[in-house]
Order: sequence, then structure tokens, then C-alpha cells
Amino acid sequence: MKLRARVIVASNRAASGVYEDASGPILVDGLREAGLEVEAPVVVHDGAPVESALHRAVGDGLDLVVTSGGTGLTSTDLTPEMTSRVVEFEVPGIAEAVRAAGLAKTPLAALSRGICGVKNRTLILNLAGSTGAAKDALTVLTPDLIEHAISQMHDGDHERSR
Repeated sequence: MKLRARVIVASNRAASGVYEDASGPILVDGLREAGLEVEAPVVVHDGAPVESALHRAVGDGLDLVVTSGGTGLTSTDLTPEMTSRVVEFEVPGIAEAVRAAGLAKTPLAALSRGICGVKNRTLILNLAGSTGAAKDALTVLTPDLIEHAISQMHDGDHERSR
């Protein structure tokens, strides 16, 4: 059975039709290349609509949800707070690895407040909203990492090295 994912874009301007989001399609394509079943990105306003979209994704039994946008320092960047309301526990290493991948290219990656956590058996990861952040995250979200994380959330055993 193929793992299922959703990309949620938190962008007030894209949700209002000011411009078309560019990060979501990059993430969808990258997750598909990693072997996941992913529909077109869901674009919502930041804040409460993000929380609602996350609850819907968890309710749909998805394995992975990646958000793009809303992780900065402005008063309207609320995605980490909305995600914190949803997740049961955090998985900080994945968010740290994504930031590290970005920091290798730009010091601005340090400004992302994105978190990663789990609700039920859904892994949720926040990313900054740029196309560069999307590409950097895909270097971290390898098929091995995704599959192992999902296996662990279903109480799978750790692989033993020889």
C-alpha cells in the first residue's frame, strides 16, 4: 500500500489570489518522486484555517502532512502555533535537519520556526514558504526517512545493523 501525503500551503496572499504559490507544486512533485501518493496542494490562509486543514488531514488518515509557509516572524506567521495545537508530541530532529539543509545555502533559514510532530499516526512537518525551502526539505525527506518514521509511528521495529 502506497503511503499517502498532503501538502498544505499557508499563504494569505496565495489564498486570496494575489499570486500563485510556487512551493506547493515542488513539494508535491518531490513527494511523488519519493513514492508517496499526493494530490494537488491545499492552499489556505494562515492561522485557524491551517489548524482546520491539519485536523482534516489527520482525520483522513494520511501518513505525512507537509506545510509550506507561515513559519516566519511576522504577526501573521502562525503555522507553528497552529501545528502545536494539533500534534501530540514533537519530532525536533526532522525540523532541525530541514533548517540545517537550508542553512548550508542561506543564513535566512535560521528564521524558520517550523516544527515537526505526530498526531495519531500522521507525521506533520512545517516548512518555510520559499521554493528554496521546499527543495532543501526534499533532500531531508528521503524515502528511507519517511518510511522509517511511518513504520515507527505504527510501532514497527528498528532495523538492526550488522
